[in-house]
Amino acid sequence: MAKTSGEFEQEFIQTAKEKTGKTLEQWLPVVKASGFSKTMEITNWLKAEHKLNHLQATLLTGLYLNNGKPVYQNENTLLDNQFVKCDDMRPLYEALSEKILSSFPDTQLIPKKTYLSYTATKEFAAINIKPKEIRLGMDLGDMPFNDIVQKTKLSGPMPRISHMVVVTDMKQFDKKLIEYLQLSYNRCHKK
Repeated sequence: MAKTSGEFEQEFIQTAKEKTGKTLEQWLPVVKASGFSKTMEITNWLKAEHKLNHLQATLLTGLYLNNGKPVYQNENTLLDNQFVKCDDMRPLYEALSEKILSSFPDTQLIPKKTYLSYTATKEFAAINIKPKEIRLGMDLGDMPFNDIVQKTKLSGPMPRISHMVVVTDMKQFDKKLIEYLQLSYNRCHKK
């Protein structure tokens, strides 16, 4: 099974000195002294000025912006953070998530910083929680958009999550939506 974001983060924290020449505690004041405060500014600066690879720069940026604390330490916290501005959506999310997980039993729900990932071998569905809707993203390739599936507006998942369905009610989780999820699942699990 692939490493989780939390595993990558822990590995970075434990091996930072060996792989980058500085411990996390030594990096934090260096990043602060740069004067940068935005994610991409810091990440690009670390790559250009300190020759960190993309993963190292991204993890260090996340840790710095989280006051030196692990971002992915607690998956329950990552899940709860999805509802900070939209707690009213939690019952709908829980019902939708239960349907996805029961329809695809080998699926693992992996909370990420900005979205929720549904993964078996690869990610085949992703969710963004919004104040009045849930955006369910899927990998439907070059399938034309229609009145049910539209071009994705999700933040976080891989670009292959190409389509989305806006869910505002569990009545929308019908046979057609299960067919779309099955198509996405099949595309991501080709042998």
